[in-house]
Amino acid sequence: MPIEADAELVERYLTHVRVEKRLAARTVTLYGLDLEKLTEFALQAAVPLTAVQNHHIRRWVAQMNAGGRSGRGIGLILSGWRGFYAWLGREGLISANPVQDVRAPKQPRPLPKALGVDEAMHLADHVDDDDDPWLEARDAAMVELLYGGGLRVGELVGLDVAPSDAAARAGRGWIDAQAGEVHVQGKGGKRRAVPLGRAAAEALGRWLAVRGQVGALAEASTSADAAKADRAGDAVLALFIGQRGTRLTAQSIWQRLRRRSLRAGLATPVHPHMLRHSFASHVLQSSGDLRAVQELLGHANIGTTQVYTRLDFQHLAMAYDAAHPRARKK
Repeated sequence: MPIEADAELVERYLTHVRVEKRLAARTVTLYGLDLEKLTEFALQAAVPLTAVQNHHIRRWVAQMNAGGRSGRGIGLILSGWRGFYAWLGREGLISANPVQDVRAPKQPRPLPKALGVDEAMHLADHVDDDDDPWLEARDAAMVELLYGGGLRVGELVGLDVAPSDAAARAGRGWIDAQAGEVHVQGKGGKRRAVPLGRAAAEALGRWLAVRGQVGALAEASTSADAAKADRAGDAVLALFIGQRGTRLTAQSIWQRLRRRSLRAGLATPVHPHMLRHSFASHVLQSSGDLRAVQELLGHANIGTTQVYTRLDFQHLAMAYDAAHPRARKK
């Protein structure tokens, strides 16, 4: 098929998606770029678009991958090509879609974002003298549990001040200060105990000493109103509460942690899962015990935990670059 015929087919398809499918102009432009790439490959292979086979597509995917295009970018291009060949099939111009079973290369799993040890320690040690002392005590304790225990934000939200039948039924966790443990229920209903470190225990002690100083909590707990009484029951049990006397939400914790990290002078706003990543990375750097980190994080599969070995290797590589004579630039 001559080059002009290929160009005509592409133009007919773009008109189809623009007029009949009413796709946005930006989408049609992107489809046009995808098909321009396809036409270039077909021209180099001296094959008309209607004669392209599965092995051609696979070869071109390999070329794009070798050229540095991301797996996501290749996936988007393949989507554009797949739609074009599906249309050719409906028009009766081809018998099989050569893109149908072709998939983009898998994207490497991104490294979790973790703070450096110095940054994490700076955040944990930060004291906001300008904040309300009650909020300061609460937020400091939350940071210590997130970084010191590697808790998920949902696990932190669900912590109670003590074990109870209500907590067990609702799948919540609790603090056992005497045993020095935090009991949480993670994903899949799996319960685990996490050691309560010295710094976290001290921060919790300061928080528990002032936690009851909430007017809304006292008012609700003595109210005859059933709704208020229910809220009070949860608030009396909840470890972390707001100034209105109700259990903190995950969104509130995200907001408070972001605010605290910026006020502490960190360049990047910190979110709860970043502290969990930091906990895992720093424990692994210090101990090298992947199984222990798996247990502390509550991962069912050690493959999930192994992503932190890449962070650990990254740390070792940086140390090598900084210290080894053969790594230093001349």
